[in-house]
Amino acid sequence: MEHEILDAYSRAVIDVVARVSPSVANLRVRLRSRSGMREAGGAAVAISERELVTNAHVVPAATRGGWASFPDGREFRFSVTGRDRFSDLALIRIEDGELTPAELGDAARLKVGQLVVAIGNPHGFAGSVTAGVVSALGRSLPARAGGTLRMIDNVIQTDASLNPGNSGGALATSDGRVVGINTALAGMGLGLAVPINDHTRGLIAALARDGRVRRAYLGVGAAPRPLPPRAVAALGRRTGIELIDVAPESPAGLAGLRPEDIVVALNGSPIESVEELQRLLSAETIGAPQSVTVLRAGTVMELEVRPVELAA
Repeated sequence: MEHEILDAYSRAVIDVVARVSPSVANLRVRLRSRSGMREAGGAAVAISERELVTNAHVVPAATRGGWASFPDGREFRFSVTGRDRFSDLALIRIEDGELTPAELGDAARLKVGQLVVAIGNPHGFAGSVTAGVVSALGRSLPARAGGTLRMIDNVIQTDASLNPGNSGGALATSDGRVVGINTALAGMGLGLAVPINDHTRGLIAALARDGRVRRAYLGVGAAPRPLPPRAVAALGRRTGIELIDVAPESPAGLAGLRPEDIVVALNGSPIESVEELQRLLSAETIGAPQSVTVLRAGTVMELEVRPVELAA
């Protein structure tokens, strides 16, 4: 019986590798350093006949292109279409040829305990594979661009540990659908992946269209804060986000927002976490008046703020 279970597990992993590995490339790029030029890279996943998704940190800003090689021996020159450091995603495009695109799934349907397979192509080794289960969902991963720090939401944690050079590779379910782009180690034996979901599909589409992702900026630093009992009764929720910092001359500062204000809604949508505020500050809000509901010294107030575009 134990042998049959192990055999079924092995067959499941083998089937996933057979379906997904032809779509996973090894990337090689040359970077300039103080000691001269050096070669670096990672992995990438084909999502169309010409386009691949990888991590932004695999193709940093100084990278214009490089080479993508596949397990069948094919090699293509690629250029960088766009990168977004706040999601750690980048889109690259081969100059000629035809790729085998992977089938994309939806990370929103994942369950803790579900079998997943991490497939990379590190340092040219064809089809590096680790298998495990989803060990946590809804993790957050900090991403920094310049002096701005944002959180990547709904990151997938798995015990399918990542090998060096596997960044940008595929995290796939047992039916061979790619639900994540492997991005980082999270401690001994754990890996993190940026989810493939409706939100990240939109980011990839923005990279294909504009070469970048536009985001709105208020100029605040904040943290979750429990609401006082009277505010809980009045607002029907228990948590808001307290402003720790308000940058001078920022949209928030010009609108009259202050440190210690507790933001509870934006345009009537409840806000209970910094991540929720980030999601609501979409490109459509740039330059447009937004109604911010805050709790200040026990009093609920409405202020109007006009976000500007965040410079990555």
